[in-house]
Amino acid sequence: MPPLAPPPAAGAPAAPAAPRAAEVVRRLELTLGRRVDGLLHGRHLGRMPGLGSEPAESRRYVPGDDPRRMDWNVTARTTVPHVRDAVAEREATSWLVVDLSPSTDFGTARCTKRDLVVAAAGALVVLASRAGDRVGAHVLTHEGVATFPPRAGADHARALLDAVAHAPLPDRDPAVARPGPDLDHALDRAARTAGRRGLVAVLSDFAGPGTWVPALRSLAARHEVLAVEVLDPRELDLPDVGTVVVGDVETGAVREVRTDDPVLRARYAAAARARRAATARALRGCGADHLVLRTDGDPTAALVRWLAERPRRLAHLRRAAAGGAGGRP
Repeated sequence: MPPLAPPPAAGAPAAPAAPRAAEVVRRLELTLGRRVDGLLHGRHLGRMPGLGSEPAESRRYVPGDDPRRMDWNVTARTTVPHVRDAVAEREATSWLVVDLSPSTDFGTARCTKRDLVVAAAGALVVLASRAGDRVGAHVLTHEGVATFPPRAGADHARALLDAVAHAPLPDRDPAVARPGPDLDHALDRAARTAGRRGLVAVLSDFAGPGTWVPALRSLAARHEVLAVEVLDPRELDLPDVGTVVVGDVETGAVREVRTDDPVLRARYAAAARARRAATARALRGCGADHLVLRTDGDPTAALVRWLAERPRRLAHLRRAAAGGAGGRP
């Protein structure tokens, strides 16, 4: 993934012009190609049999599997429940829900959370395009939700990445911050536009009170959902830097905080751990696969590890869903 750098300090020389979308796509293809090609080989697995699908290999039943996939012939021969996967048509459709709301315009490490969302979206667009899939996006900013219909091909990947990278920026002055739509608005639109079963990747910091949970649960009931959470280390641990003035870019609220108070820092860390645990629990409860990217980490390495471990996690999600619903073969 292209290197990400924090914004230049005041008085520093101007940074070189940002590379064009075509150059960014080429860099992503070169960076990701060798590291993930081995994980992406093979055919798409359909979530259920139907038009445009063919029978695939039989395997042992795992709690959470769709009982309509039962392979009764193999089950009768082996006396062990088996299901048969379905191979979907080659050109699947993937959707991205890209959260570039004002809360992502924050970062204290290698980049801002917004930069991380854009980089992760670019990586997913490139990977889907290399597989021949059609990719669309719903981009959430402080101005609203912009929808880009799904298409295939490198030209569309470049255009989509360019649109995401140049989405409107929020006003950096909290005093004039203008609240925009919440993440649940973008998820609701994704549920309305993504008709056929497919893959939906949600890239966000999942900030706020969690009003997005019902919309994400509804989306995950029909589609495979990948939740990519972006995080900055200062959201987990408050450093001792004296008295600072902090502002909420979402609401415009401004407050003076004494970071030299150890009790305050301990309460902050505890609240941050509780919020992260609640977010992970909510995503798991919705049935979404969860990836965490940090602004002080290597997003490429995290993405590769995530892809390598994904089959095991999906099986765990199926078992958890079956346990919650009391499913049985």
